[in-house]
Formats: sequence, structure tokens, C-alpha cells
Amino acid sequence: MATPVSLLDLAIVPEGHSPGDALHRAVRTAQLAEDLGFHRFWMAEHHNMPGVASAATSVALAHVGAHTSTIRIGAGGIMLPNHAPLMVAEQFGTLAALHPDRVDLGLGRAPGTDPLTIRALRRSPESAQTFPRDVMELLGYLDGGDGLPVRAWPGDGSRVPVWLLGSSLFSAQLAAHLGLPFAFASHFAPMQLHGALQAYHEGFQPSRFLDAPHVMVAMNVYAADTEAEARRLFTSVQLQFLRLRTGRPGKLQPPSEQPIDPAQLQAAGVSAALARSAVGTVEQVREQVGAFLDETRADELIVTSMMFREEDQRRSLTLLAEALGTLTTTEAVS
Repeated sequence: MATPVSLLDLAIVPEGHSPGDALHRAVRTAQLAEDLGFHRFWMAEHHNMPGVASAATSVALAHVGAHTSTIRIGAGGIMLPNHAPLMVAEQFGTLAALHPDRVDLGLGRAPGTDPLTIRALRRSPESAQTFPRDVMELLGYLDGGDGLPVRAWPGDGSRVPVWLLGSSLFSAQLAAHLGLPFAFASHFAPMQLHGALQAYHEGFQPSRFLDAPHVMVAMNVYAADTEAEARRLFTSVQLQFLRLRTGRPGKLQPPSEQPIDPAQLQAAGVSAALARSAVGTVEQVREQVGAFLDETRADELIVTSMMFREEDQRRSLTLLAEALGTLTTTEAVS
């Protein structure tokens, strides 16, 4: 049975475009993903980043949900230290009320931003320390019940599926302890991938959510009609990461017409961060994605591709669907 494939989209803002442009493009991308048979369309919370338009993640997802009909929509993820669990339950309970049986809630432990922005959010840098307790509180709101002193309206009893996201052992171990599905951010932080997956599988405790472990892994995919074109398109994300790692975040730049100096990418940690990337033709992407899934034995794959031109991103997603054959949504956590 084919592995279910999903799409992570941050509503990336290319140079010369507005956040509104990016959000409308995200809707069109979600519609294409739905047509191609992708299982989930996730967006992520980031703050103080001019190149990302999905900061108000639940609002953006409501817009996407209103313009799609079958694809699951969700957060990959909501940075729980930035929020009161009750408010997250209300927001995603609202999404579930608007789009029944289509909503996922992925939770991250990192704030997803810098210390100055944490203070602007009126949160403490120590907020991440209460993450396990906050997850349990949030699960309680979503489960609902008359015995709770405070209930989430809407959200109470919605049982929105909750995932834990991570790039280290901590969230893997917590997901295993709570019996929740786990997604690893191997598209930008692959260093502890195998350790986290091992910890999750070895520590998993069956729960009311899952009988057995369920893992999703992430990968950057840049497919084009030629390998040279795919590698050219890939330079946009390399430049984006290079600027971010050197303290110069901004909007997504056009692809470089020349390959970026490998020594520069390695020195800034970009090569290591983007090591889990499939770049090339249909045949090359099929081989690279297949090898990654064989290596990780993951239950699901989620892909992302920051591309400057919308038409290039659409072509890449179409080629990915061709590379993997008929995408399926069976045997996935709903």
C-alpha cells in the first residue's frame, strides 16, 4: 500500500509579493494538492519573519478549508508555548465545527521565533518547560466532559486529532508516553531523526488515540523536467536558509543562476539542515523519496517546497504525484 503523502505550506512570501498574495497562493496550492490526492495540507506558526504569511495559522487554515472540500487541513504546527491551551482548543474546535472530520492539530514545543518576539507575545522563555502539562490540558479540553471546571466552546468534545512535532528526542518521548502520533521535522533539522524515531517506537504506550506507533517524516522536494532545473530551483531555499542562519531573514529570493558555494552552505549549517531533500527529475525524486521512506519506515510523508514562482511549485507537486504513482489516503491517522 502506498505511503500517504501530505504537504506543508508556510505561505511563503516571494520578493516583490505581499502576504495577501502568498495566502491566496496557498489556497490554490491546497486545491492542487487536493486534486492530486495529497492527504493533508498543513501550515505552521512562525513570527517576526517577513517571508512567512502563516503566523495566524488557524485563521489561514479557515480560509484554506473554505476553498477545499476533502483534503485534511491542519497545523504543523502550533507552537504551544505561545498560547493558552484553552485558546488553542477554541480555535481548532472552531475549525472542526466549520470543517468536520478534516482538521489536525500538530503541536510544537519551540516558540518558533526569537527572544524579543517571545516577549512581544507576552510569553516567557520558560514557557516551553510546561509543555507536557499544557498538552494534557489541551487534550482535556478537546475531549470535553461535564466534570471540567472550564470548557472550550467550541472545541469541547471535538476530539481533534493531536500530533506532537519535534526535531529532538523530547517530543518523541512525550508522544510515545501519551500514545500520540509523532511527526519529525527532518526537512530542516534532520540530525536526531533516527534517535527520535527509535525512542518513539521503543517507548510507545497504546492509548485511546492510537493502538500502535504512527510516524510522519518531512522532506524537501524539488522536482522539475531536468535535474539542472530542479537544482536551480533548490537554490531559493538554500538562499533563504543562508540568510536566516546569518541573521538576515527576508522574503524568498529568486533562484540563483549559479550554484551556491558549497563551502558557504556548509559553514552556515545549511547543507546539514537541508540534507533530507529530494531534488531532480521524476525518476530521481522517486528514487530519493523511496530510499528515505525505506530508511525511516515511516507511516506517512509530508513534503515542503519553497519555490519563488507558483508555476514551478505546481509543476513540482504534479511531478511528485507522478513519481509516487496514485497518492493514497488509506492507512493514515485520520
